[in-house]
Amino acid sequence: MGDNLEFAHRHPRAEVVGVCDHQRDRMQPTIERLALPESAVFDDPQTCIEATHPDLIVLCPSTAGHREWVERLAPWNIPLLLEKPFAATLADADAMAAAVDHDAGRLAIHWPLAWYPSHRTAYRLVRDGAIGEVLEIHYYDGNRGPLWHTAGKEERTAEQVAREKPNSWFYQRDAGGGSLLDYLGYGTTLGTWFLSGEAPLEITAVVDDPPGLEVDEHAVVIARYARGLSKFETRWGTFTDPWVHQPQPKCGFVLVGSEGTLSSYDGETTVRLQDRKRPAGIDLPVDTLPLELQNPIAHWIDCRERGTPLDGPMTLPICRIGQQMVDAAVISAFEKRTVPLEEVGGGE
Repeated sequence: MGDNLEFAHRHPRAEVVGVCDHQRDRMQPTIERLALPESAVFDDPQTCIEATHPDLIVLCPSTAGHREWVERLAPWNIPLLLEKPFAATLADADAMAAAVDHDAGRLAIHWPLAWYPSHRTAYRLVRDGAIGEVLEIHYYDGNRGPLWHTAGKEERTAEQVAREKPNSWFYQRDAGGGSLLDYLGYGTTLGTWFLSGEAPLEITAVVDDPPGLEVDEHAVVIARYARGLSKFETRWGTFTDPWVHQPQPKCGFVLVGSEGTLSSYDGETTVRLQDRKRPAGIDLPVDTLPLELQNPIAHWIDCRERGTPLDGPMTLPICRIGQQMVDAAVISAFEKRTVPLEEVGGGE
């Protein structure tokens, strides 16, 4: 939440008019960093909305609380920007979409990876036909763990992580914790974006079983498409955080196409392209992105001002396929079998 409010605070045509949480201490670092007055601080959402009249509400609850909060706020008819993932289950996702009348303009999902210049550059190259038809998606992503960093990627100590771990929702199954739910949606949603909205036929998933934990810290998911296989892997416990030092394996995407390959890693300043003319490969600098493609707040403001639709990874149709794949992966891992995608919510 702190990162998202920072985007709004820095935008020349936006203002943070209110923050709301029933736990004041969770807001305090952001209150101090953004120098928010006491009149902008609330512990009740209705009071906050009535006092501030926002144009956009940014939500960052636990995954299991996404449906509750979208349904709770939908009657206000104020656009909602929800921090990833889409939902804890596809049923929740569909209920959320129904609550806003399936209008993608009233509910957008923020996937931070979608704004990395490397991945934006990769999408442009795919769209321009640089590797022909995309045949395979290879995705690996994660971090040292969700408790190792706070807003602004401020690092914490091992002692702090160990102390908070038993009580954190990230490690509670009922709250939607685990690396699969935390990171798989990134890969499946952005992968669906790279594939122009194509869904796979079936999903096979395997997760680890860490001693003393309710949730996974490592998942490997295979998706079979009509064109072949793709792989999506999530990891809490990488050797380093990718925004500081890329671990090995590197975090990001490798796309295999009919006419070439393309690697796009989180936070890197180049992407690597192989094609028929340059089989040895070439490093290309990432695009310099305009403000409206740098973060979700800037993009939402630009779309609102120009009357244009939101971008693919933020929209409900793309996000729904990503969520459908996540649900299938959860069932597959639990039941130890391959799950046809049509078994998991065949249509909207």
